Amino acid sequence: MSFQKQLQQSFEREYSGEKLDGFSFKRLFQERMQDFRSQGASVVKLERPTNLARARTLGFKAKQGIIVARVRVRKGSGAHKRPNVGRKPKRMGVRKLTRKISIQSIAEQRAGRKFSNMEVLNSYWVGEDGKFKYFEVILVDTSHPSIIADKELNWICEKQHSNRAFRGLTSSQKKGRGMSRKGFGTEKVRPSLRAKGRKAK
Repeated sequence: MSFQKQLQQSFEREYSGEKLDGFSFKRLFQERMQDFRSQGASVVKLERPTNLARARTLGFKAKQGIIVARVRVRKGSGAHKRPNVGRKPKRMGVRKLTRKISIQSIAEQRAGRKFSNMEVLNSYWVGEDGKFKYFEVILVDTSHPSIIADKELNWICEKQHSNRAFRGLTSSQKKGRGMSRKGFGTEKVRPSLRAKGRKAK
């Protein structure tokens, strides 16, 4: 079994809370969440990915011009206050109000604003607790010579891929827009949600 496959299996056991030969993967996950909470900033630049196997499948390479940042985003649909002016009771609710974009998309956009000279390549979930969700975002410096010379990554240096995180072009945001689905029932998805009056959401 390859090292990457073993690493992937260990993270799967950790996320599921499995016990193996007296070793608690759940306890390891809890300690990791405590470590994440102890770092006060909401966007933290990392030396290496936490889940290396997942990062590699999404395009990460250990080379100059690529960094990984962990982003903390609050859970839930945000703070909604009950209106204090006249409404029909039907319109006064504060529950079941969801965000227009996913929490993972919010994490990608925050990382893109923090590192404004870089493009968001992809992101993946690394954990959550009672208040926050944590994602690691892979960012690429499109002006770095090693990226321009990389035949597998230099597509991101072209103009049409600028501001990917803010135009819904990352893989998680395409999934949120319904672009991963095809066929019957997806008529309102293309060319965009806005073009169809947001009827697909």
